[in-house]
Amino acid sequence: MWFGGAGTIILLTVALLSTVSSVLCFFRLTFCKGAVVFPVARLNFALSSCALLILATAFLGDRFEIEYVALNSNTFLPDFYKLAAVWGGHQGSMLFWLFTLSSWAALVDYKLKSPVRFRSDVVWVMNLMIACFAWFTIFASNPFEFSSQYVSQGRDLNPMLQDLGLILHPPLLYLGYIGYSTVLAFAIAALMQDKVDESWVYWSRFWSVSSWLFLTAGILIGAWWAYKELGWGGWWFWDPVENASLLPWLSGTLLLHAQFVMRVGKALKLTTFVFAVTTFCLSILGTFIVRSGLITSVHAFASDPSIGVFLLLILAIFLIGGLLLLGRRLDQITSASLLLQSKYVLLGVIACCILVTALITVALGTFYPLFYSYVSPFSVSVGAPYFNAIFTPLTLLGLLVLGFAPLLKPNTHRPSTPLSTAVMLVVSVITGGLLYWIQVDEIRLWPILYWIAGSWVSVTHFWYWWKIGGVNHTALLAHFGIVVVAISAVMNAQHSFQVNRKIELGQSIDFSHWEIVYLESDWLIGGNYTAEKVTLSWSQSGKQRFWLYPEKRHYNVRVMTMSEPAIKRYWHGDYYVNLGEKLAAGQYSITIQYNAYIIWLWIGGLLIVTSGLVPFVRSIRHERKGGEFVKNI
Repeated sequence: MWFGGAGTIILLTVALLSTVSSVLCFFRLTFCKGAVVFPVARLNFALSSCALLILATAFLGDRFEIEYVALNSNTFLPDFYKLAAVWGGHQGSMLFWLFTLSSWAALVDYKLKSPVRFRSDVVWVMNLMIACFAWFTIFASNPFEFSSQYVSQGRDLNPMLQDLGLILHPPLLYLGYIGYSTVLAFAIAALMQDKVDESWVYWSRFWSVSSWLFLTAGILIGAWWAYKELGWGGWWFWDPVENASLLPWLSGTLLLHAQFVMRVGKALKLTTFVFAVTTFCLSILGTFIVRSGLITSVHAFASDPSIGVFLLLILAIFLIGGLLLLGRRLDQITSASLLLQSKYVLLGVIACCILVTALITVALGTFYPLFYSYVSPFSVSVGAPYFNAIFTPLTLLGLLVLGFAPLLKPNTHRPSTPLSTAVMLVVSVITGGLLYWIQVDEIRLWPILYWIAGSWVSVTHFWYWWKIGGVNHTALLAHFGIVVVAISAVMNAQHSFQVNRKIELGQSIDFSHWEIVYLESDWLIGGNYTAEKVTLSWSQSGKQRFWLYPEKRHYNVRVMTMSEPAIKRYWHGDYYVNLGEKLAAGQYSITIQYNAYIIWLWIGGLLIVTSGLVPFVRSIRHERKGGEFVKNI
């Protein structure tokens, strides 16, 4: 019984410590200047770590007297899923959110080398955030509450969550979401100084990149998880909860570009402040979408509107407070004129405009149906056609801008000429067109334009590397990753196809150039489920190629039946089989899909994530030589 009591006491201590620290520092008492506020951040980290450890121990020990454990675990659940279940439900995920927020605050306290007053204000803002989420966790999402009745067996973890994706996806996503709290704290602290200057951008660069890196990795693993587990056969369905993570990613990418323009051209200073505030607020908004129940989705955690009210209140505190403080210091934020900027800086401004358009597009498509349902008796739905109609040309424009980046980069000893640019454009058209033509039977407009645009980016970046003799590996990997992801997306949308069939034991069906035979079915017993595994033989021109083994799993405790798809991967696409309803003994409805270029999505995503790791490796080496870590990002 001590688990629930100890965990609640720890949460209450964190809430009280953060609240007292925030109040004292708000009134700028002398002893708060670096003497009290910093140990509080580290103490919060230690306490929240203990709370998370207590909850994990309760799961591993099958302590079903705690309601959250009883609702999300079972004695037959494998131990690694029991650990993942710590953040697999709403209450546990909010405790993990609090732990992550405390971790970022402690890391800022430990790593930031800045004037004491600025450092104090940064950690004060983060302690205020910790106080808000600690009280929210205690009163609205306490994972240590006791069950109202004794149970000897838990309800089990949702079968859809029993996957490696649950172990990796939420922690990385939260690290990205909450990492932007540091950037918000830097921006607010900068506005609280006697003189508002751009030095905060240099201090916050490390935290912007690291948050973006974690969020990108989390979204990538989430897309992979949805693709292989939910049986949809696609990588992005513009689901509202998927869009909830895309919004802060777009805003965070925009923030990185705005910070670049601010550092290089002393422009977009106001834009940088605005998106430092809104990016973290969009992260809270994404959490609100998942947990409020206002939007129905397979990804949603909860359906309690009162939870949404708490989150909206926290969102309002930081959004309104940050924007009011920004408005109060607006006269001290002066940017250099865009008319006087170099073409390279103006290209960064164009990139920001493209990202703003993408951000507005996703926000409107996600929230307009919700607002419309409140003002009208009718309902509307916004699906993939709306998003694709805007994102397809917008992404193509973005690729063209990426291609111009190395041509306009300053400090190039051999700049490009109109002739060399024209030659590279011709080479790109020929290369992209040929690469597309040799792979497909039917030529389509958007894919061939994307192949040409991708070749344009590759050719100009290769030209820069050849002329200069060196290259920015971060930009190179990120831009190539974006090219690969863009080509994967358009090829997947334009050249994928599927069929729905009824198949019986011993029967064969045709799919494209393949003959598929239902050979046999076997029964399996897992740790907490039973399954029927179907063996499908795939042959071509009379020669055996491979076998696929889709499953239909039944989870006894949850009384749920789930399909486990089978996938055969090739460089040009995946063959994806999903069992539907069982019609009779030895008879199933079946969905067979060819998902073109899907593996390119994972390769491109890994390139983008790797691009975020490069500056960290470089900075660690620089720090070991006596340099400064944060400013070298």
